[in-house]
Order: sequence, then structure tokens, then C-alpha cells
Amino acid sequence: MITNVPKHYRPNVGLMLISSDRRIFVGERAGMPGAWQMPQGGVDDGETAIEAACRELAEEVGTNRALLMRESRDWLTYDFPSDIGRKRWQGRWRGQAQKWFALAFTGRDEDIDIHAHDHEFDAWKWASAAEVLDLIVAFKRPVYETVLAEFKDLVS
Repeated sequence: MITNVPKHYRPNVGLMLISSDRRIFVGERAGMPGAWQMPQGGVDDGETAIEAACRELAEEVGTNRALLMRESRDWLTYDFPSDIGRKRWQGRWRGQAQKWFALAFTGRDEDIDIHAHDHEFDAWKWASAAEVLDLIVAFKRPVYETVLAEFKDLVS
């Protein structure tokens, strides 16, 4: 059971998958050129945040080759832009509350298969922390700044 998630925010997990050279996995959203993000996804009923993180890693990145390094201290929230909230969630959620996990990638690039499950990403790449902030959509940037600051020692 997920607790400490503010009302009207969808429980969600975010994954900072870190390569051996301390770069971060980012994917370009399917059908949304220029919309890059780290893997993330909702927490299913009866699922813990770490279980959701493991599932999302397999679904969005197509691998389980990673070791948990750290979990964010808090749930971080962001609000959906009004058009996204209305279109995608029919106004059910104000935004998302995310628990973030820093994961060390233990595989090779060939182990990554962004088409293993649902088609979340059209492309992927490794990016520095500074590049991630340049790539991310504006409404998620404050959460990404917080995550990057909290996990700074893992990516610098």
C-alpha cells in the first residue's frame, strides 16, 4: 500500500538509470519528438513503489540489469499542464507524485530494448545530468532538478 501521496496525485515511480560512466538513460516519448524523459510509470494497485520501479524498468527499458543504489527521501510532485490532464486523465489527477530510484546499469547497451513492451520511447540515449535538464519538458523540470540534486554524488 502506497502512503504519503498527496490527494489528487497519481502514485508514480521515476527511474534514474545510471551507466558506468555516470551518464543517465533518457528516452524520447513515442510520437512526441523532442520530449525526453527518464523512465517513469504508475504504481498499480497492491504494488509497492520498488515493485513498480522493477516492472517499469523491464517495460520501458527492456532489461532488469540494474542494481538499486538509492531511493528518494520524499515523494515529489508535479502538476500536469491543463491540456494533458484533461486529455489523458479526464481531469482525474492534478498531477503525479513520484518516488524516485537511482539504479546502476549493470548490462551493456545491447541489453536495452525499448520495444520490449508497450512502445513508450522512439529513441534513447545516455546523457549527462546537465543534458538531462536541457532535454526535459518544462513542467517536469523542477522535479528533475530535485532528483539530480539528491542523487548528485552518483552522477558527477
